[in-house]
Amino acid sequence: MSHRPGPGLDRRGTITAMSSADLLEGVRRAWELRADGPVTQRGAATVQPVRTEAGTPASLKLGAAPDEHLALRRWDGAGAARLLRADPHRGALLLERLHAEDLADAWDVEACEVVAGLYGRLHVRATPQLRLLSSYAARVADHLAALPRAAPLPRRLVEQAAGLARDLAVDPATDGTLVHGDLHYGTVLAGDREPWLAVDPRPLSGDRHYEPAPMLTHRYDELSLPGGVGVRDGLRQRFHTLVDTAGLDEDRARAWVLVRVLADAADALEDAAVVTRAVTVAKAVQD
Repeated sequence: MSHRPGPGLDRRGTITAMSSADLLEGVRRAWELRADGPVTQRGAATVQPVRTEAGTPASLKLGAAPDEHLALRRWDGAGAARLLRADPHRGALLLERLHAEDLADAWDVEACEVVAGLYGRLHVRATPQLRLLSSYAARVADHLAALPRAAPLPRRLVEQAAGLARDLAVDPATDGTLVHGDLHYGTVLAGDREPWLAVDPRPLSGDRHYEPAPMLTHRYDELSLPGGVGVRDGLRQRFHTLVDTAGLDEDRARAWVLVRVLADAADALEDAAVVTRAVTVAKAVQD
């Protein structure tokens, strides 16, 4: 997906360049950590390798999503980076240290199989504090329905996605399962404890069929490179690999893909690349 997951979903804080160094130093001092490598950025978050007082390697993350600690604590290392300590008020997390290697260099099918394999481990009963996916679906339905007819999106797809979002918003199966929300090539990192572990969740109490869309929209441009299978065939290959490997209901997964990509496009109507990608993905999974 794009970095804007839809109305009301991105509550991630940002840290200015001037304040991040002070925050890092303050948290390191409070938690008795010492720096063990250079500071890097992961989206809006600042991450630094550190070592604990006992010498254990870890990663200190600032700018975490407000609910990220809830998901990581619930998973307790099963399929995701283990949470060692958290200060939600400062958006600070101390995490198991993973490697920099993600799934960006993996063959498409292989990467989809890894991600789909993580679904089954991450999709556990949600904690009651998490935001509800049904609320997001209701907002998307209203947002899409309010788009003017002159919006640069096929009206048929807008109406289809709005109708699907409206139905999903009142479906009891839409809430109750902990979903990562943004699982893709860049949010799965190599580890020592396990080969691959999820990071950077945007968690919701939701529906496991909500998950596949980010794997279709990330690395989208690579599908058109020479020697590739082509954009539509590549998208269908990814979609069916995710659905088949994870044992998802194809129609329900398809519905969520449409809702998510059309919501992204509706939030970025001025960005022709996002709109084109959304329309292409929506059509590909329905061919």
